[in-house]
Amino acid sequence: MENDNATLTHFNTAGEAHMVDVGNKAVTQRVAIAEGRIVMLPETLQLIASGQHGKGDVLGIARIAGIMAAKKTSELIPLCHPLAITKVAVELQANEGESAVTCQATVHTSGQTGVEMEALTAVQIALLTVYDMCKAVDRGMVMTDVGLLEKRGGKSGVWRKGDDEKENQ
Repeated sequence: MENDNATLTHFNTAGEAHMVDVGNKAVTQRVAIAEGRIVMLPETLQLIASGQHGKGDVLGIARIAGIMAAKKTSELIPLCHPLAITKVAVELQANEGESAVTCQATVHTSGQTGVEMEALTAVQIALLTVYDMCKAVDRGMVMTDVGLLEKRGGKSGVWRKGDDEKENQ
């Protein structure tokens, strides 16, 4: 997992944490897509899919939670910049074969820094909302495989999961 060109940008030369100055970066269209899933008992997934869960539309509420989380990312992650997000799409899908709910979040902005953290936060909070709404019937649910799938925009251009597999081994 070595990358000779990598630097930790959230530390100054004295090693102190700081917010990165993005003032000189170009304003570009930026997009990030993140994904994750929550694995549960088949009976729990059936309650969600059938709409018979006593708390209501689990996936609909989780979608709204994910959207809200993307908008509040800078309040949750100390060194994230507050961004003018132009679009957030959160999709949740029941997957019977894996007994899981998959969440994918896509976040857009036109700005000087990317929206990877907003997409990842949306996924995490949407999955946590599923957990919260279903914990009374299944406390053993596990959130897993959360990660960035793609980012576009900025000086580095397009990155897709798998593009740097050799670096991550």
